[in-house]
Amino acid sequence: MRLMQLIYGSTPFGFDQATLNRILVSARRHNRQDGITGALICRADLFLQMLEGPRDKVTAAFTRIAQDDRHLDVRLIWSGDAEERLFPDWDMLDDPARSWMWSQEQVDAGAIDNAAMEEARSIFTRLAQEVARNG
Repeated sequence: MRLMQLIYGSTPFGFDQATLNRILVSARRHNRQDGITGALICRADLFLQMLEGPRDKVTAAFTRIAQDDRHLDVRLIWSGDAEERLFPDWDMLDDPARSWMWSQEQVDAGAIDNAAMEEARSIFTRLAQEVARNG
């Protein structure tokens, strides 16, 4: 079975902590059942998420997300095979706003649409390194 990674971006609809908590509870339950790991970077202006796991399960999860009305303008940034997981111990890492990522102005100007595959992947690589460092 090949390991797949997928990164997408979207705009949250009705973002608040209660909505985020519901998303995380649901994602963690589904991901645990499906052998998916990953990370969700969430701010009031964007969701940026990496999913990793079996291709059929990751594709099905992305399809559910794309149909979820809590996400607007869901955009696939990258998907492909991977040698190993970046977040092997996380059903879904909940990551707060990243100050070293795009600013609100950059998001408003289309940062997600203009993100190069390597830029998006480097965000998650950096996040995985920080998680590993901080335990």
